[in-house]
Amino acid sequence: MFDTFRKYNKIVMIFLFLLIIPSFVFFGVERYQGLGGDEKVARIEGHDITKPEWDQQHRVETDRIRQQSPNVDPTLLDSDALRYATLERMVRDRVLATAATKANVSVSEDRLSRMFAQDAGLAAFRTADGKFDREAFLRATGRTPEQYEASVRADLASQQVLLGVTGTSFAPPALTAATVNAFYDRREIQVARFAPESFASKVTVSDGDIETYYKDHTAQFQAPEQASIEYLVLDLEAAKKNIVANEADLKTYYEQNTARFGTKEERRASHILITAPASMSSGDRAKAKTKAEQLLVDVKKAPATFADVARKNSQDPGSAEKGGDLDFVTRGAMVKPFEDAMFALKKGDISDLVETEFGYHIIHLTDIKPAVVPPFEKVRATIENDVRAQQATQEFAKAAEIFTDTVYQQPESLKPAAEKLKLTIQTATNVPRTPAPGATGPLASRNFLQALYASDSLERKQNTEAIEVGPSQLASGRVTQYTAAHPIPLAEVKDKIRAQLITERAAALAKTEGEAKLAAWKVKADGATFGAPVTVSRIDAQSQPAPVIDAALRADGAKLPALLGVDLGAQGYAVVRVTKVVPRKPPTAEQAQQESMQIAQSVTAAEAAAYYELLKQRFKVEILVPKPADTLPTAAAAR
Repeated sequence: MFDTFRKYNKIVMIFLFLLIIPSFVFFGVERYQGLGGDEKVARIEGHDITKPEWDQQHRVETDRIRQQSPNVDPTLLDSDALRYATLERMVRDRVLATAATKANVSVSEDRLSRMFAQDAGLAAFRTADGKFDREAFLRATGRTPEQYEASVRADLASQQVLLGVTGTSFAPPALTAATVNAFYDRREIQVARFAPESFASKVTVSDGDIETYYKDHTAQFQAPEQASIEYLVLDLEAAKKNIVANEADLKTYYEQNTARFGTKEERRASHILITAPASMSSGDRAKAKTKAEQLLVDVKKAPATFADVARKNSQDPGSAEKGGDLDFVTRGAMVKPFEDAMFALKKGDISDLVETEFGYHIIHLTDIKPAVVPPFEKVRATIENDVRAQQATQEFAKAAEIFTDTVYQQPESLKPAAEKLKLTIQTATNVPRTPAPGATGPLASRNFLQALYASDSLERKQNTEAIEVGPSQLASGRVTQYTAAHPIPLAEVKDKIRAQLITERAAALAKTEGEAKLAAWKVKADGATFGAPVTVSRIDAQSQPAPVIDAALRADGAKLPALLGVDLGAQGYAVVRVTKVVPRKPPTAEQAQQESMQIAQSVTAAEAAAYYELLKQRFKVEILVPKPADTLPTAAAAR
């Protein structure tokens, strides 16, 4: 299909040119812009957030999550709920920024300068002469320093908007007490359970019952659509396979990085320290130096006495008792004047006085372990892997272009792309339209699966376009067999329906029996049979179902004992006897303070949320895409 287009390429281009130009004349450029890809997804006081902006921000956030948690389930990052959460955060940021602008909230240059000066992360981008490395910052963050400053300024201004509300919120003692007491409220109860299992033998289910249920609930018995597919994945590892390392490059890399492959030279020394810190008076420093000079004369005359002299005279508490021994060290372990002197000595030598910020040192070099560099052949494999890894990013960019073009221009098969790039065609069966739990790689990518289920792929069995399924990871696939959604035959689900009907009817019998017993025990409690008393609360359910706890805590504490009936659905029925309120053990002062702080934080968060909702109304916020039905996975939502 593409051969004809390529053959008559110029003719087609002229035809399209003649077709499009009059359209601009008649309808205007604005109409085409309005029909473009900048779909509006949200609006804040007349200012739009477009779908490309949303997509870009979600990519930034998912990339950050992947870096922080490499083992995160890809299906979480690709979920509609997480994408919608990104949009909600974008809207919130825009709302607070708008509020800050309208309130003329600004951040002073002095505050910004102090904050940047204290930021340890920014210190990494300063060169030895104190200048800011702009290029390194851009490579690491993807933003210019000006963009970063603007972002920080906007964040601080937004925080000040909320501070006007959150900074004045508080939780009065009465509110704290009421909230905490409700949380720790306890009841002593006795429970009589009526379990469905006890009534299952009384239930009969006919084939007619099963057939009727099947007909009335056909939606429950549908086999989902599925596809068998084959697919290719191009990633950095695949790109590395096509890199042939040059032998000269490997040897150059070896020569430039010898320290990485071997061990550094180590030296062992002992020293005598006479302390003379900068805070010491000049007179005292002179006395310290005189003492050190005399000790130097003594040990130079009798080197064998160095350890004894160090034990008696050295003022270094860490080494004096060991005769001044500092064990083996490499360059960089000691202060520079000391290190320079130590590495200038020969084994057995004693230095002249060495002055450092700590005082005056006499150094005795006792041993040397020379640097050991393995031969090139021994580390060649490591070097080759390192060099190929460095070249992989550039190679991946080239391979990605070939991959994208090939799967598009030869859509009937993945083999051409696989052969060009030495990739392996993988297969999968029973692939659903949305990621299955536990899916990995491309099968965990919602975008990849949507492309597979597009009309071109399903009807024509053509390759999908190259889809980004992860950082530096592209995939293309094609459907080899498709099975549409269809009803599951009754014979295959008959036993399942029978078991379900037995459970439902047994639960109904349990409820009927429980309600009858409740009515009888309210009239005459003597015949009631309950389990042993247990004390329950919201934080200690004692293995009781949640509806039982809720019912017990709702009981009026002034009208006890009380009998309550609790419908447990498929778990049957329970009759609960609430006997008394059990006071909470008084908290310690520390615990009470912590609880008060937690309530205050909750109040602050609630007031901030309410104020934000007010701002949304004031700025006429509209989110123009529907909220997904699935909930946000907590693991992926953590920021």
